[in-house]
Amino acid sequence: MRAFVFPGQGAQTIGMGRELAEAYPAAKDVFDEVDEALGEKLSDLIWNGDAETLTLTQNAQPALMATSIAAFRALEAEGFNIMDGNFVAGHSLGEYSALCAAGAISLSDTARLLRQRGQAMQEAVPVGQGAMAAVLGLDFETVDRIARDVAGDEVVQAANDNDPGQVVISGHKAAVERAAEAMKEAGAKRALMLSVSAPFHSVLMQPAAAVMADALAGVDIQPPAIPLIANVRAEAVIEPGAIRRLLVEQVTGTVRWRESIANMADAGVTQFWEIGAGKALSGMIKRIAKGVDTRNVGTPADIAALKG
Repeated sequence: MRAFVFPGQGAQTIGMGRELAEAYPAAKDVFDEVDEALGEKLSDLIWNGDAETLTLTQNAQPALMATSIAAFRALEAEGFNIMDGNFVAGHSLGEYSALCAAGAISLSDTARLLRQRGQAMQEAVPVGQGAMAAVLGLDFETVDRIARDVAGDEVVQAANDNDPGQVVISGHKAAVERAAEAMKEAGAKRALMLSVSAPFHSVLMQPAAAVMADALAGVDIQPPAIPLIANVRAEAVIEPGAIRRLLVEQVTGTVRWRESIANMADAGVTQFWEIGAGKALSGMIKRIAKGVDTRNVGTPADIAALKG
């Protein structure tokens, strides 16, 4: 069994997807359609811009999705298709890429939703008030308990349960800093403040969740061709109404990536294909599900290796 998985924010690099667009007309069409949907040349920023501008949440989110879908269209041009998989899943914004690849949301709608999502998440909390930190070497339950213990009247919560040794916390800056120190005292190998512009996947993102509820209400969502393993539930979902609700919940909820991968492995998935930029998910997957096969699909060379 195989799952197609799609990366989230942090995987972006200048030049991503360019080789795919040059080698595959279907991949180039993806970037053209995203440019048209957004009314700007996002592709020019991706391929020729500066990293700081690309990293802005409102740009990174649709850019990473476009690169993932371009890679998937290139796969399709080589004879692979969505039915070669048993599940799709994506890390945070990657969930939108997964749904687009599986035919649940159109490419143009996905691009517009992610532009809106990025803007809403950035605007939900004034710059400097929120923060995130990666905690290495403690399990999710320990991190979650310590975060609750030190929160006081502020917000700090477990935002991303990435793998058995990495949990990301998110919330008010002072509370995140307190929690990071408490994690170190509890035996964490490291607790690293992250260079992010907002406290993603925390209840401080509630204003963005409200924006996305309105935005998603006006978008057509079809049942995906294969089940989505949803971030906030770590279980399969195909019903459009449920997908709509879970995408809203995801803005403030924990990304349950460790459980999502473990549940797919338990269901019999032995191959995980990471579609798009970077290899971060593959590293996490290998730490979660020992012995599974991971493949990266981000360049024409990657696709040639799959065919070989």
